[in-house]
Amino acid sequence: MGVILYILIAFKCSFSSNNACFSIYKVTTMLTTLSVVFGGIALLAILLCVRIVPQKSEYIVERLGKYHTTLSAGLNVIIPVLDRVAYKQSLKEVAIPVPRQEAITKDNISVAVGGNVYLTVVDSNKASYNVSDWEFAVVQLAQTVMRSAIGEMELDETFSSRATLNAKIVEQISQHSEKWGILVSMYELDEVEPPQSVKEAMEKQMKSEREKRSAILDAQGKKEAQILEAEGRKTALVLDAEGQKESQILAAQAEKEERVLHAQGEAEATIKMAEAQAVSIEKVGTALSKDGGNTAMQYELSKKAITAKENLAKESTVMLLSDKQSDPSETVAQAMAITAAMSKH
Repeated sequence: MGVILYILIAFKCSFSSNNACFSIYKVTTMLTTLSVVFGGIALLAILLCVRIVPQKSEYIVERLGKYHTTLSAGLNVIIPVLDRVAYKQSLKEVAIPVPRQEAITKDNISVAVGGNVYLTVVDSNKASYNVSDWEFAVVQLAQTVMRSAIGEMELDETFSSRATLNAKIVEQISQHSEKWGILVSMYELDEVEPPQSVKEAMEKQMKSEREKRSAILDAQGKKEAQILEAEGRKTALVLDAEGQKESQILAAQAEKEERVLHAQGEAEATIKMAEAQAVSIEKVGTALSKDGGNTAMQYELSKKAITAKENLAKESTVMLLSDKQSDPSETVAQAMAITAAMSKH
């Protein structure tokens, strides 16, 4: 605006006298200076009034030394001189290292432990006014709680129950940090470092444990191998016995079938012989009923009787016969009587 006014006055001076132009020039210069001064003041006031808060951050504003408001992320306006940003708090999760320190376990062993605590500011007002330096306070509290938690556990438990120890430390820190507006999300314990003498003893113990486990595994392997071998022998014996049993059963069945077939064959042979004898007897009876049949029969029977007695005489066996049985004619007469009885039937 001052520049525009200066141009207008210079244009007017081109048509006026020198004195008038000089007076106008002085006025113009003064007005320009005042414009610049007031513009700078206005710009400074704007800069002092405007506060841009980054994302995930909060500013604590005090008015005349007393808490007034909390500025959230984005563009905010305050009153210069009366208001001032007293604290700036980040709402991001931060990891704060906890320095290593000496602690005594339940079994009176000194160990060096440290860790990292992960936390977030959830209440900027409490974090600003309830504690002077919440980071320092949290670290000191973590060290105290860590020493107390390790003092309740034996050395072996500090190695095997790391998750339980971390959870216990988080729980105890959270009980105190809540009033500071701090949320403790996690605690990670660093490696627990015992004294050198304890390390050596632990290494010896671990070595003996490894050797013991190796011996146990070796013995178990041998035992399982022996069991498998015995089971294999047992299975083989069972299979062999079952094979022998089946073989004997098959042999018995074969023998049974052979005997049945043999018996059937003998029965059939006996029936055939009986049938042949019946036919022979029938034919003999038919022949005897004809003329001269009895005479031929007598002759044939006498011949056979004489032959039989000659055979008996050749053997060394001595047989005593009655007179009637030794007479061939008597023998023939008996045979003829039997033949006559058969021809009647």
